[in-house]
Amino acid sequence: MPRRKAQAKRPSNENASQASSASAGILRVGPAGWSYPDWAGYVYPIRRAKGFHEATYLAEFFDTIEINTSFYQPLRPEHAAQWIERVAANPRFVFTAKLWQRFTHDIRSITSGSAAAEEREVRAGFDVLRAANKLGAVLLQFPFSFHRTAESVAYLSAVLKRFADYPLVVEVRHASWDSAETLELLRASGVSFCNIDQPIIGRSLGPSAQATSAVGYVRLHGRRYDTWFSDDAKIPAHERYNYLYSAEELAPWATRVRKVTERARETFLVTNNHFQGKSAVNALQLIHILKGTKVKVPEPLRRQYPQLEEIADSPPAEPMLFPIGGGKDARK
Repeated sequence: MPRRKAQAKRPSNENASQASSASAGILRVGPAGWSYPDWAGYVYPIRRAKGFHEATYLAEFFDTIEINTSFYQPLRPEHAAQWIERVAANPRFVFTAKLWQRFTHDIRSITSGSAAAEEREVRAGFDVLRAANKLGAVLLQFPFSFHRTAESVAYLSAVLKRFADYPLVVEVRHASWDSAETLELLRASGVSFCNIDQPIIGRSLGPSAQATSAVGYVRLHGRRYDTWFSDDAKIPAHERYNYLYSAEELAPWATRVRKVTERARETFLVTNNHFQGKSAVNALQLIHILKGTKVKVPEPLRRQYPQLEEIADSPPAEPMLFPIGGGKDARK
């Protein structure tokens, strides 16, 4: 199915309700992933009602979630169908999903004998989401070690052609990709450039506000300089994403996101600093900043991060345990 036709089915009247200005496109903000044990009591209630599902719960507060599991293995069609039903109560909701790492972390995969079969596995789940108009973008997340060389450019071009019928987004993390040639390759392919925030260490790619296709994409990873490239087995993996952005750190990114929405038809802003729900905190704050409205806040998150009280659209369900601004990680 051509990408343009799939996107055209989405209601055009979302532009007025979702955009930060009349000239801007649709903006959807949400976290990366939902299956985190440390979110219990932070984002999700400790006691969950029968039938509780994380995606259904998050769709009450956000208009997108980036699917992480598809990075580790192809998304199963039956799971995709279930997740579509789980978020049905929010008609504005659209998923994004990461491409299987076999195609982004193994440069031999595109020419291997199993590439065609692996592509079919990937497409099986993505096509269910696309058929329901719930696949906003497919993210190709390349590692820092993926530098711009003649070989890597050829490989990237081949992967883009293989999945060209999807709304693709390319995330590269090494500064060697910071070039006019990279942007031109993506524009010519109808592919989006992923603007990222990450710890700037060595030749790490810096902040940007690029829009190279009708889909704009921004990902915030946090700024844990001490753990980002750490190979210390004693440091838990989640510490890489244990970072809460301050209001001062979010402000420049709000400006960049506005620039992207002015040039893209649909923009996704994804927060990946997920430890203990910090991605949800910053996503809600960014919705408030970019859309200029109060936001609905999950009660567990409100109790853990009382600074959210000032942007919440309703009083707390229970008395606050801490003075406003005095809870965990209460950074202004």
